[in-house]
Amino acid sequence: MIVVTGGAGFIGSNIIRGLNQRGEKNILLVDNLVNGHKMKNIADLDIADYMDKNQFIEKIDSPHFFDGIRAIFHQGACSATTEWNGQYVMSNNYDYSKRLLHNCIARNAAFLYASSASVYGTGANGFRVDRASERPINMYAYSKFQFDQYVRGLIAKTDIPIAGFRYFNVYGPREQHKGSMSSTAYHFNQQIIAQGVAKLFQGSDGYSDGEQRRDFVYIDDVVDVNLWFLDHPEQRGIYNVGTGRAESFNAMANAVIAWHGRGQIDYIPFPEHLIGAYQSFTEADISGLRDAGYHKAFLTVAEGVKRYLDWLNTP
Repeated sequence: MIVVTGGAGFIGSNIIRGLNQRGEKNILLVDNLVNGHKMKNIADLDIADYMDKNQFIEKIDSPHFFDGIRAIFHQGACSATTEWNGQYVMSNNYDYSKRLLHNCIARNAAFLYASSASVYGTGANGFRVDRASERPINMYAYSKFQFDQYVRGLIAKTDIPIAGFRYFNVYGPREQHKGSMSSTAYHFNQQIIAQGVAKLFQGSDGYSDGEQRRDFVYIDDVVDVNLWFLDHPEQRGIYNVGTGRAESFNAMANAVIAWHGRGQIDYIPFPEHLIGAYQSFTEADISGLRDAGYHKAFLTVAEGVKRYLDWLNTP
């Protein structure tokens, strides 16, 4: 059996979709469906069983509970960057992850988990997978960073497949439940439909209006990386998952406008509360992926937005 935690969420549900496309259906989906709208993400997926996150956590250390599990895709986490209850965040993102990892080690199961590009903070020190670049600026980022540190200290002491993925700005199908945390591609699409205007921030940090740049990576590419590492258990470590090519918010908005064949951009004042706490530039150093042997090209914003909106705007 394969376990996917956070399996009803954005990335988790797409990983299950990718597994289904391979014919994999012996899947345990773990999630918290307090937000029942997430069921729309999994209604077309095939799984063997569902388990509530709290029930799963209670059973993690039970004898034989992990017997027969060959891999865990650990995507579940408290992902709110505005959550400052450190005890809560560390319990959900750090302690929970450690328990899963140690049970995988005990049962010789692969452990593939979600880290985050947020560990790089404002990006002032670059985006390489090394300690010098890592400077988290909120509790969510710190919890991801600290678990990566724990993995670094443990990975040489075990030979099970372990891979952590620092996702950059992921966008694509099955993210609509995230509300304000959904991607700019999703929000620009909704704005063009409702008002014909995509709203972008005015210039900041030396960037002109809408020219702040992010490494936008399409969800299908993220899934492909995860499944590639499942197929290549000899490759172990922590990896950036992005395109390696930053593109502007203007490029994202213009791709959405091009798909609709109408619309314009409106630049709004940069929020004061984000000054000094905003990533105006991100660009994944993907040399680690390439060195591991993953050589597939990533979709550009123009390619990914077209694929996304073809799906998103189909009744």
